Amino acid sequence: MAKKKTILDLYKMKESGEKIVWVTAYDCCFASYAEKAGMDMILVGDSMGMIVYGYQGTTPVTMDMCINHCQAVRRGAPNTYIIGDMPFGSYHESVTDAVHNAVRFIKEADVDCIKLEGGVAVADKIKAISQAGIVVFGHVGLTPQSSAAMGGFKAQGRTTESARAVIKDAIAVYEAGARAVLLEGVPEEVCSFVHKILPIPVFGIGAGSDTDGQVLVIGDVLGMYEEFIPKFAKKYADIAGIATQGFAQFIKEVKEGTFPAPEHKYKISENPEEFETLFFEIESALNK
Repeated sequence: MAKKKTILDLYKMKESGEKIVWVTAYDCCFASYAEKAGMDMILVGDSMGMIVYGYQGTTPVTMDMCINHCQAVRRGAPNTYIIGDMPFGSYHESVTDAVHNAVRFIKEADVDCIKLEGGVAVADKIKAISQAGIVVFGHVGLTPQSSAAMGGFKAQGRTTESARAVIKDAIAVYEAGARAVLLEGVPEEVCSFVHKILPIPVFGIGAGSDTDGQVLVIGDVLGMYEEFIPKFAKKYADIAGIATQGFAQFIKEVKEGTFPAPEHKYKISENPEEFETLFFEIESALNK
């Protein structure tokens, strides 16, 4: 059984040039598959809003939803580094709220660190959470919780002005005490520059390959979410196709009467004649 990584292990992997791989997961089963495959980290992301609950975005996701899913993921992957994603509204109002909700993740969900979105605007929250002894991952660039303000799920950093803002946010996250930063939906050149200037692990999702590692949403990796596949994602399996085919075969066999077959049935363990007598007695009593 592999030993669970720590933040120090992640830094050693960065120093040695070993890429760090993580994926989102929201339940016990898929978390166990990720751990069995050797995944370095699992993010219990607020993308559960779309993948699990069918919302149009991440903003409806609540703290309680995140805590519950983190607990399920921890049960499935007890030896994997797990990141709790702080949902919209859990750290925006005040530093006190931010620290309180980050502590909830650690105490109630047994995660190894938390992630929150934003740069300069949330630096004070990152600093306070870090000072409380909690490992923080930052998240800048295309931040889904702010997608409405950005005009939708659009790549950031594609102009010099926008790139300057992304870089400024990444630096602010680092200076506030974040131990790693995720860049989402930015040109590779921007991410590469951030990777060059920051000493902490720099991860990407839709940010090119010049990073310390990559994360993808489980629905994209496994082909679970058919309605939309981002430009930067790659489908490594076709769970939707396999599941649909499996359901169709189940329906067919039940309707045909071929399932359940004899090997799927329990057998009477005692004298069959005694059962016939039992059934007769009960039926006779009902018919009186």
